[in-house]
Amino acid sequence: MTVDVRLRRGRGALGFSFFAQGVAFALLVTRIPAIQDQYGISDGLLPAFLAAVPVLAGVSSVATEHLVKRIAPSTVLRWAQPVVLLALLGVGAGSRMWHVAVALGVFGLAVGALDASMNMLGVSLQRAYGRSIMLGFHAAYSLGGILGASAAWAGAHWHLSLFTGYLPAVLVLLPSALVGSRFYADSAPGGAGEAAGGWPARGGKLLLPLCVVMACAYIGDSTVANWSAKYLQDVLGSSEQLATVPYNVYMVTTLIGRAVGDLGVRRFGAVAVVRAGTVVAAGGFAVVASAPGAWTGMLGFTLLGIGLCVIVPQTFAAAGRLFPGASDTAVARLNIFNYVGFLIGSPLVGGIGDAWSYRGAMLVPMVLVLVTLFQARSFGADRARYGVGHERRAGDRAVDVGRGGNEV
Repeated sequence: MTVDVRLRRGRGALGFSFFAQGVAFALLVTRIPAIQDQYGISDGLLPAFLAAVPVLAGVSSVATEHLVKRIAPSTVLRWAQPVVLLALLGVGAGSRMWHVAVALGVFGLAVGALDASMNMLGVSLQRAYGRSIMLGFHAAYSLGGILGASAAWAGAHWHLSLFTGYLPAVLVLLPSALVGSRFYADSAPGGAGEAAGGWPARGGKLLLPLCVVMACAYIGDSTVANWSAKYLQDVLGSSEQLATVPYNVYMVTTLIGRAVGDLGVRRFGAVAVVRAGTVVAAGGFAVVASAPGAWTGMLGFTLLGIGLCVIVPQTFAAAGRLFPGASDTAVARLNIFNYVGFLIGSPLVGGIGDAWSYRGAMLVPMVLVLVTLFQARSFGADRARYGVGHERRAGDRAVDVGRGGNEV
């Protein structure tokens, strides 16, 4: 079956949306010290500012679940992405603390709607394609993150103000996103969101295993983002420059893994790929925790990128397969646990590290990631196909999703 032009354009436009979001988020989080300096935010107050973004994003994700029952996810995304980019520029433009508080608040609310609607469209496009394409979208996000972090490094290196550093990215991404938004492809052309009645009575119980997997994956991801540099320098005795390398290596291996991951899913099935990724990620944490020196620790963080990169995209895809008649609702609810993991991960590892040891703290996300092995069946049938047979069973019980079907 040939994929029509509308879907191909929709796939390209959505891929750019993921890319733009990767750039914007990286520009924000990698310049946190500069944001703190510009607005005079104390060390004690900084955690409250940082926590507000994922909390508001979670609230917005819940609101998006209800919003897409009335309007199409593409419409939500079309307006959420420009707001995210303008809010990022607002973070760099202010001078008083209330300025950054408002800008970060708007950023959090918009990013929750953006993440939810992007993944809703990704799930519906994957269903329309009839084969795994979800990892490719998240690969675009990883590429954006690498470029955004590189731009942030350049801004810091050349001592540019936040506004000056953010402006070129916004000037390029904002009009491109607006033009690309014309080609977003919903599950039905011009269609509104899914009917409220599509959510089954036991939907929450069926979705719970995937919510746990999502939270645990983001605990692992936030551990790398927030603690890899400190761990390499303070525990493994690396230089300050070498300590900046693990996160970059992690992002590059995440990009590579996601770029080829869809091929693995098509060949071996979602369950096998997720199980393999879980084992590799757990092995990465084990290597980091037991590393005798910095280079061995670097190997551990490399393994983490290879392993963790497949879990989140496949968790969203699994939610779409589990609830074919209510995938938007499932994705919006699942997306909340992205932010739950982000909120829990950093303080959990930091608290254990301070109270006990940072080597021991690295074993906690390792154990949590291994939870995915026990939830692997929630990722659907071995081949995770979508075709005609699958669609005919859309009204059947959610647990029947994914058996058989014709691959496109």
